[in-house]
Amino acid sequence: MSTDSPKIHQYIETHFPFFEAGLKEKIEEVAILKHFRAGELIMRQGQYFKHTVLIAAGLIKLYREGDDGEEVFIYHLNPGQACALSIICAAKQETSQVLGKAVEDTVAILIPVPAIDELMKNYKSWYYFVLENYRDRFDELLLMLDHVIFKSMDQRLEFYLENQVKQKGNNQLSITHQEIAQDLNSSREVISRLLKKMEIDKKVNLNRNYIEWLNC
Repeated sequence: MSTDSPKIHQYIETHFPFFEAGLKEKIEEVAILKHFRAGELIMRQGQYFKHTVLIAAGLIKLYREGDDGEEVFIYHLNPGQACALSIICAAKQETSQVLGKAVEDTVAILIPVPAIDELMKNYKSWYYFVLENYRDRFDELLLMLDHVIFKSMDQRLEFYLENQVKQKGNNQLSITHQEIAQDLNSSREVISRLLKKMEIDKKVNLNRNYIEWLNC
């Protein structure tokens, strides 16, 4: 049994209480805990997965990196969610096509690849959990695609900030104009101009080290 089992048990009871008893016991037996510092890369493009990742604490950002180093934000992973990409890539022994970075200090429950098939075959709550995660991530991708194709940059920026507030549970966002520009595949100058307009419209307050979201 994993030496992390008591802590894993606590995280599972808190964030994955719907797992059946046998599944909880199996995860506690085979999984390990991994701690990531804010800003640390969790997955890289071209990397093989050795584990499936369940988020126990913190926040992870997934994004794509282009040939010239430009970044495009995809979605966040919160406690109680799983990285659907890690599940399918680990099971099929395929490499990651995205990067994952810890936005804040994060704790992940890592389930080794050899256990994945057993979980899918033997535990219904795991099977439905995986399907639900696929559906949720697909919905998020469609929403992101809609904004990229059909929305103007000022609409995309407002949606992005509102989503950040929801994900982090805090209307004070410690994020730079450059980081926002990277996530939205824009320039810092464009983002700064749009943020200033949002401040005039009383949707945000621009402070030295954070952006305060007012459009609640």
